[in-house]
Amino acid sequence: MDFSTINWLSVSLAACAAYVIGAVYYTLLGKPWMKAARIDPATTKVRYSAFIIAFLAELVVAIVLYLLLYDITFAGTFSEEVDLKSGFAWSFIIWLGFVAMPIIVNQRYQGFGWDLTIIDAIHWLLVLLAMGAIIGWFGPLETTLN
Repeated sequence: MDFSTINWLSVSLAACAAYVIGAVYYTLLGKPWMKAARIDPATTKVRYSAFIIAFLAELVVAIVLYLLLYDITFAGTFSEEVDLKSGFAWSFIIWLGFVAMPIIVNQRYQGFGWDLTIIDAIHWLLVLLAMGAIIGWFGPLETTLN
């Protein structure tokens, strides 16, 4: 795994897009999400550190997604086939196997309803699709600099 090949512009934009998606998504679905998560808005205090942690986590997700997309494509050659469309498609596959399924399992064991699972899973689907599309569109560092 070669971290020097990371296109930091695409990774940074992907993380920023994920953060904006989360902000808009949970602003629109804040009340249903709080109800599904059994959170009482009257007793909940806003912790701004959670916003910083969320962005840093999304940055890590973008880096890992970049490395996965890079390695998935012909042993790291990032051929012509890796573009917006393939970044989008691979992100869906990664979401399905590595994000949606753990959310489903965890929330079943935690006793939450399907409403919370659907809200959270769709959020991460939108995030990964946006990240994959951005990373795929930009391609690897070598392509961007040519």
